[in-house]
Amino acid sequence: MKQYVVDQLRFNDYEKLRGCLDQRFGPASIEGVYWVALEPGRLSATQAAHRGCQPFFAALELCGERLSVELLIRTRQRIRCDCIAYANEEQRNWLIRLVDDLMQQLGISV
Repeated sequence: MKQYVVDQLRFNDYEKLRGCLDQRFGPASIEGVYWVALEPGRLSATQAAHRGCQPFFAALELCGERLSVELLIRTRQRIRCDCIAYANEEQRNWLIRLVDDLMQQLGISV
């Protein structure tokens, strides 16, 4: 699995992140897993064409000393479909910026 990972978080950083993620994306559906919705303008042509599979998400996982974002863009409607794919360059850069901006806003440096 391709991921962007920030590790070696301190407990206080974990607490700040958890509070922020809960507020921004809603409580974790599975322990530590948050679903980040992609904006319609960021979808690939295939994803945009698959209206029945929308919305699309990336999974953000916060556990212990680590925050990671999976670079697999998926739908929660189906397990397998042509529209489920690794993030294209624009999506990948957006997800990495999202994590980096979140860390900066919370004053977390690693």
